[in-house]
Amino acid sequence: MDDRKERATKTETAYRLLRRDILTARLMPGAALKLAMLGEAYGVGWTPLREALSRLEAERLVTAVSNRGFAVAPVSRHELENLSRARLVVEVPLLMESVEKGGSDWEEAVVTTHYRLSRCKTALEDPSDAAIDAWDECHEAFHAALIGAADAGWLMRFRATISDQLRRHHRALSLTPAVRAAAAGHKGGSEDAMAALREAQSIGSHTALMQAALDRDLERTKALMIDHIGFTLNVYTRTAEGGLELMTMPAAE
Repeated sequence: MDDRKERATKTETAYRLLRRDILTARLMPGAALKLAMLGEAYGVGWTPLREALSRLEAERLVTAVSNRGFAVAPVSRHELENLSRARLVVEVPLLMESVEKGGSDWEEAVVTTHYRLSRCKTALEDPSDAAIDAWDECHEAFHAALIGAADAGWLMRFRATISDQLRRHHRALSLTPAVRAAAAGHKGGSEDAMAALREAQSIGSHTALMQAALDRDLERTKALMIDHIGFTLNVYTRTAEGGLELMTMPAAE
């Protein structure tokens, strides 16, 4: 392997590892991204790390701090609300088109991904990182399958970007605080947050959405999808009302 290919491979490795840890909030919003620390953690040199961080900055997952390097992009309720609105605008039309056009291959993909999701434990059943990651992946696969018959490449790309940002906002602002509260046996306001999380991850709501789509019931599918998109914001609202600590850090100065 020549030097350029080896460098490209190392950059891609650094990019994928960093991106994974940012989306799953293992690298918390606002956390400073020190090259020495990252190099030791990922076994990658500074040049590939800088290139990977520049790519992630372009995706708005990382921010450049003047004369201070990089930090994980912050999260906020305002951004969460904007992302939820963007998902409504982009994903609902994709879903409607997919329900209208989808054939037997689409139906099979929807049923298969729903089954895989049904086999996953929710975050309240198993709060381990591995279980939460598995649920996240199966959940994304299910929703990707639902819109898979739509013929709209640019909208699909926009939707993927929105989905990634929503995933890390949900993980940092809602899911992790609610799961920690459950593990600690907290009562009071946190019970509402856990109930909202339970509803958001319930297989029942996903089954209803799948059935409406397979029945080609456009009106019901749209209504269920709009409700579904609101679940993430509802978990955050209940988390904040319960006074649970948010998984954020102040932006690097």
